[in-house]
Amino acid sequence: MPTDQELIRIVPSDRQLAYQETEFYAFFHFGMNTYTDREWGDGTEDPKLFNPAKLDADQWVSAAKNAGMKGVILTCKHHDGFCLWPTGYTRHSVASSPWKKGTGDVVKEVSDACRRHGMKFGIYLSPWDRNQPCYGTGKEYDDYYLAQLTELLTGYGEIFSVWLDGACGEGPNGKKQVYDWERYYACVRKYQPDACICVCGPDIRWCGNEAGDVRKSEWSVVPARTALAESIQEKSQQADDEEFRQRKITSDMEDLGSRTALQGEKDLIWYPAEVNTSIRPGWFYHAKEDNQVKSLKELISIYCGSVGGNATFLLNIPPMPNGLLHPNDVARLAELGQWKRNAFSGNLAEFAEITASSEAAAHPVQNILTDTRTTWYQPETDTKTKAFPAELIFNLHTQKALGYLVIKEAIQHSQRVEAFCVYVQKEEKWVPVYEGTVIGYQKIVKLSEAFTRKLKIVFSDCRVAPLISFVGIYPKR
Repeated sequence: MPTDQELIRIVPSDRQLAYQETEFYAFFHFGMNTYTDREWGDGTEDPKLFNPAKLDADQWVSAAKNAGMKGVILTCKHHDGFCLWPTGYTRHSVASSPWKKGTGDVVKEVSDACRRHGMKFGIYLSPWDRNQPCYGTGKEYDDYYLAQLTELLTGYGEIFSVWLDGACGEGPNGKKQVYDWERYYACVRKYQPDACICVCGPDIRWCGNEAGDVRKSEWSVVPARTALAESIQEKSQQADDEEFRQRKITSDMEDLGSRTALQGEKDLIWYPAEVNTSIRPGWFYHAKEDNQVKSLKELISIYCGSVGGNATFLLNIPPMPNGLLHPNDVARLAELGQWKRNAFSGNLAEFAEITASSEAAAHPVQNILTDTRTTWYQPETDTKTKAFPAELIFNLHTQKALGYLVIKEAIQHSQRVEAFCVYVQKEEKWVPVYEGTVIGYQKIVKLSEAFTRKLKIVFSDCRVAPLISFVGIYPKR
């Protein structure tokens, strides 16, 4: 088993840190499937179908921002091979459509809107292309794919995410392609070194389902074998399958990174999780789903489980054929943003009397009031660098109804907390209200039943020592 000292040497890259801080961002599935009312096209669709006469990328991006998101990923090309930009390598693109008489560029409109609204921009470019004749030929197709990837990486400003899935079926010639993942990665690193390569990539890990299901304990320090693109590809969706979209995390995939799970593992990496799901049952727009938008309650649950469970949250919102988001989707996003702003405002910890069981002189407990990665609280350690049990008590002075507790670790120094417990004081007795395992980038604990004057957090099991960068205690709204 790796020692705790070995485990805490596994830390994120700067690009991974920046990605985790993005927290919540949008996926826009838009393309030929929007017009054929399908989820997966076959590559034979006529480009003349594509005509989003009212396309308004500012509406898309502002709706995402209003929900509290910080970025956007666009499906620049899905499996049908239709390109949302005027690529120089195929006529199966917007250049052959009636939209703007063939002069339009959806990628440019969305990326420009992101800059205007201060949002990050990312791309999805399907490795599977059911329209391209050279798909399945090996190097010839890889050269084609890389040429299009280079167009996107060099023509649309800074990219924060390159999202690659593992769908791999037959092309128009009946052949399958063996993807040269390492060449794809090298291309991204060359032109966009700060971009994270996600899912079938080395930077951000797919949580394992498309239903928004989350693990109780989401670890970022995991075996290196979990990043093998070929194994991820095998577990990816290979056909349009509604059952696959609703699949949950299985029990054998629940624990990827506890000390127990890492027994016998010699090669470890920092590989944080992303939770992805759609605001509707499908990923592309279907009019029949206009009244099947996820409820605010469902979205709050996924948000707290993902962003509040050491993962990021990628939420898909599909535009309509006219090029606008449906009013039902926009309204739900606005509700989610309003909930988020209300739920995490008025940090009671800022006015509390805070005491710690111990504190290192260079990392005092008051550091937890500043939400930054540059400072943190750290307990004293003994000569063997093993932390004494760490305990924080917050005296709120008067009885308060509590809503949420937020805890963050200084993950630039790895993920350390293995177990913690939250207590509230009732009639001078400490009553446990939550027992947790991992914290990582951020843990959100719902405390809606708590009414108390004092709250206590005990970090009962940690790798060497807990480094706590922030604690927020928010009133019930």
